Amino acid sequence: MRRAISITLLTATILSLQIIMLTALNHNTLRAEKKKIILQHADVIEGSESESGSYRSVIGNVVIFHDNLTLKCDRATSYEQENKIVLTGNVFMTDNTVEIYGENGVYYSDRQLGELNGNVRGRMLDNSLVAKSKRAIVNKTTSQIWLNDEAIAWHDRQQISGDSILLHIKEIPSRLKRKSIDEIQIHGNAFFAAQDTLSLSPVVYDQFSAKKMIILLNDNSKITGITLTTQAESLYHLYNSEQKPTGINYSSGDMMRMFFTAGILKRVKVTGNVEGKQYPESFRGDKKINLSAFAWRENENPFKQPKSLP
Repeated sequence: MRRAISITLLTATILSLQIIMLTALNHNTLRAEKKKIILQHADVIEGSESESGSYRSVIGNVVIFHDNLTLKCDRATSYEQENKIVLTGNVFMTDNTVEIYGENGVYYSDRQLGELNGNVRGRMLDNSLVAKSKRAIVNKTTSQIWLNDEAIAWHDRQQISGDSILLHIKEIPSRLKRKSIDEIQIHGNAFFAAQDTLSLSPVVYDQFSAKKMIILLNDNSKITGITLTTQAESLYHLYNSEQKPTGINYSSGDMMRMFFTAGILKRVKVTGNVEGKQYPESFRGDKKINLSAFAWRENENPFKQPKSLP
């Protein structure tokens, strides 16, 4: 038997509705009892039985709270036996540090784990990084976000891409309890491109590629180190002590480690099957020397503000 409850009745009987939702969605541990799932809003609530058991659905402008996580979608269906909520249509998830969007998804309440798919895009609320992919996994317990299938992210004037990107978020000790990304892992066809801020004309890009890449960042979202593993390649522009351009360096090897100071590349160490060459300054801006996988894709940034007309 199906039941439909209007939003008016929902508002009037909010306590009862929370009890209905909590029956299916609560954690099974004592600690989790303090983190109840709360239905803040929905236009309609339905309950029914299926072959796999009973379920509850909320439809229309759905807003759900779980601890400090907010879930929004067009429809949410909870399954008691599996501790999961199926999210359908215009899915939105945020914990006040990062926000992420998708077409559909699933949230596992007992593990605080969300899966999103279909035109996934997300960003840090401090605008330190934005990204997109076809699928994503948000794991609150491990403070990790996996971006899978054609993943790409933008960090300042830097572009990161690969088959999958793993972001680790840490809490910075402070009164404001600020969080930031301290590690980025790129798995499969890893590529990093950074616009050279010292060269305005022509615009050129430092480029790094490998099968796997690990990027470390400090509390101010500045890169402190990059490690490239397997089929590592780099192309970066050189300057003298007076910041005058002196050429372009290409290197390759089995492993490459890069060390940064204040976000600026200072030293490179290459090991295993090392090869390299130096291009003269006349090659600056020549697209023929770019690494084979290079493509600057800033126009795909889902949060890029359109330029205003004069």
